[in-house]
Amino acid sequence: MDLSGKRLLVTGGAGFVGSHLCDRLVADNEVRVVDDLSNGDPAWLPDDVELVEGDLTDESVAAEAITADLDMVFHFAADKNAARDDVAQYRLNNRLTENVLERMDEVGVDNIAFTSSSTVYGEAPRPTPEDFAPLEPISIYGASKLGEESLISVYAKSHDMTAWVYRFANIVGPRLQKGAVIPDFIHKLRDDPESLEILGDGRQEKSYLHIDECIDAMCHVVEHAEKDFNVYNLGTRTTTSVTTIADIVADEMGLDPAYEFTGGDRGWVGDVPRMRLSIEKLAALGWEPAQSSDDAVRQAVRELLDEH
Repeated sequence: MDLSGKRLLVTGGAGFVGSHLCDRLVADNEVRVVDDLSNGDPAWLPDDVELVEGDLTDESVAAEAITADLDMVFHFAADKNAARDDVAQYRLNNRLTENVLERMDEVGVDNIAFTSSSTVYGEAPRPTPEDFAPLEPISIYGASKLGEESLISVYAKSHDMTAWVYRFANIVGPRLQKGAVIPDFIHKLRDDPESLEILGDGRQEKSYLHIDECIDAMCHVVEHAEKDFNVYNLGTRTTTSVTTIADIVADEMGLDPAYEFTGGDRGWVGDVPRMRLSIEKLAALGWEPAQSSDDAVRQAVRELLDEH
């Protein structure tokens, strides 16, 4: 699908990933955003973007945001707290997606791109391809994303929709909020430059992709993948440990703190200690990241330090 001259909706579009996508899309498209602003900031939106403020669990908000003149929906709205061990998160995220799909079906909007997560795989062998099975998430967040993927698959297969599903590695860059490791380390070191608490043993190791490359990859997938239900990992071929991230943050801040580890092999209940996605399917579609995980982290640290 060509992403130019279209009318597009971005749910959760005032948030981290959504606002960066709006920056990219607004030059060549008419862009509307729907967001309850619980995790976003309207100041992040380009001037030419229309904002519908509201919660998509409310069917009247979905009706206002999703209209028959749209060509496509990018669905990013969600409770994104991966450490939240509460089944209410599953119900919330799946209700959001249910309302979006039902309204799209009602008014005849038949293209949707969805931000899923590497957490749907659970503790899978690495690198993990898209066709790995069985999918066994170990967190409520991962279960919610898998449930949403399944619902989107039904609408793609049985309601004549086209869907693009992105299984993200860790995405980093400007506007990344507290709760993610880089801004958390920055805030902790500003409060106490002499010591830094690190959750777990610091050896958790995952892939990190810069937001600019993430947006490139998302647009490339929509423009080149042509099945009714398209699932793509978005990440890098490299990984970075939590301790290495701490080293990079401390180095960029000119500090030499003592590390204090909370212990154990994971940071929280449901944390996947090691994650590396296979991106061979994405590469076969014609896109690969230019940066390593370490490079993406360092660039993000510099941007976040400048931002704050």
